[in-house]
Amino acid sequence: MVHDIAIIGGGINGCGIARDAAGRGWSVFLCEAGDLGGATSAASTKLIHGGLRYLEYYEFRLVREALMEREVLWGIAPHIIWPLRFVLPHHKGLRPAWMLRLGLFLYDHLGGRKKLPPTRVVRLRRDPAGRPLDPRFVRAYEYSDCWVEDSRLVVLNARDAADRGAVIEPRTRCISGAREGGLWTLTVRDERSGETRTVRARALVNAAGPWVAEVLQKVLRANTPASVRAVQGSHIVVPRLYPEDHCYIFQNADGRIFFVIPYERDFTLIGTTDRDYQGDPAEVRASADEIAYLCESASAYFTKPVTPADVVWAYSGVRPLYDDGASKAQAATRDYVLEMDAPADGPALLSVFGGKITTYRRLAESVLGKLAPHLPPATARKQGWTGDEPLPGGDFPTDGFDAQVAALLRDYPFLAPATAARLVRAYGTRARVLLGDARRAEDLGAIFGADLTEAELRYLHAHEFALTAEDVVWHRSKFGLRLSDAEIAAVERFMQTLAAQDAHA
Repeated sequence: MVHDIAIIGGGINGCGIARDAAGRGWSVFLCEAGDLGGATSAASTKLIHGGLRYLEYYEFRLVREALMEREVLWGIAPHIIWPLRFVLPHHKGLRPAWMLRLGLFLYDHLGGRKKLPPTRVVRLRRDPAGRPLDPRFVRAYEYSDCWVEDSRLVVLNARDAADRGAVIEPRTRCISGAREGGLWTLTVRDERSGETRTVRARALVNAAGPWVAEVLQKVLRANTPASVRAVQGSHIVVPRLYPEDHCYIFQNADGRIFFVIPYERDFTLIGTTDRDYQGDPAEVRASADEIAYLCESASAYFTKPVTPADVVWAYSGVRPLYDDGASKAQAATRDYVLEMDAPADGPALLSVFGGKITTYRRLAESVLGKLAPHLPPATARKQGWTGDEPLPGGDFPTDGFDAQVAALLRDYPFLAPATAARLVRAYGTRARVLLGDARRAEDLGAIFGADLTEAELRYLHAHEFALTAEDVVWHRSKFGLRLSDAEIAAVERFMQTLAAQDAHA
């Protein structure tokens, strides 16, 4: 079989391209060397946001596109995306008040905001948002953005692409590629069995994220220049710092900003850092210096200090930014750049540099717009369809979450309310596929810790490409914050059993 498009890389960009292309009727093959969304896409600050600070660098097109995407993505995935309110305290010596007001005015009006509430001024000595903060902060601005379960966004795009005919293969590495007879011929290797095979396609997308340059130079032997700036961003998770649901965006004296966000009910997420990174992106870790930096930064704002001893988890990722020559990592453009290599006598190669999780859908549209002249005519949907059709489980209104939970509790009365809410947050309407015809808790099988059941593991394996315990407890969920090492080991043994059953099927 000859595919219309082959994609190297199963992060948010690769899976978003696969979904859009499959929905338009093109045949798609996607391979990912590790787990889907298991690298950079799993290490974000988990925000669907315009990027307030990018206005300082005059990235108006990027900010406008991102602002417009907030409500689009919320509309197609209201189970894994929801609004947040961010409090930005003002204090002298950093960005002046007029700059913040101007930036927030543009933020409110640049992107066609319809549902999200506008900016307001907050008097911190009278507002609950001021309670956890140092008393020297008296005024702040509050604005809207959205939260996303980043790894789940990747997997749901992959699931939808597969449902529309795409071949999605995690744990499959592309080890070589060459133009032959007007097609791309790729050699791919199953990273579990070691078996190799050949895949052919009319066009190739290199969406390998921080490995985009390595794929160009070592896998495809292309002459295309690889203008990549690898920037490390690290985050820490600590026990919940305050009871309210609002978030904070803080400024540091070094010009950086960082976020403090309620996380997984009982925790607080703090991040991110920005520093240039050298080395294998697969080996990136939050350094002791970064952890200390984030703790010190948060402690400068809160009355209760945050220390490295408070950190229950830290994660880090490498953002493959386009190298625009910026002197500082935090000043490098977050916009995406698409580079085409399309010789007259050979198939096209398109490489993706940079990008933000917020703009992945628009990036996919741009990619396919560039590739369309090199492909057969699209036979199904037209450009823009991905903003109208919900992702799996997201077929309910943005204000319908509570109704979904209530309906699930009505139909499955044995569920604890917290479990029902978690299942709707993760799976939306597809929670019913997971629960099936269960009539009592015992029908869901063994419990592996917290409220993670055998039925959920089977669902994740069958429907969401999960193969290992890490896939389950850190990428499809954050059960890793709640399960013991022994419980995670039991999850791993069960996932291996499921894989063995597949091998013998």
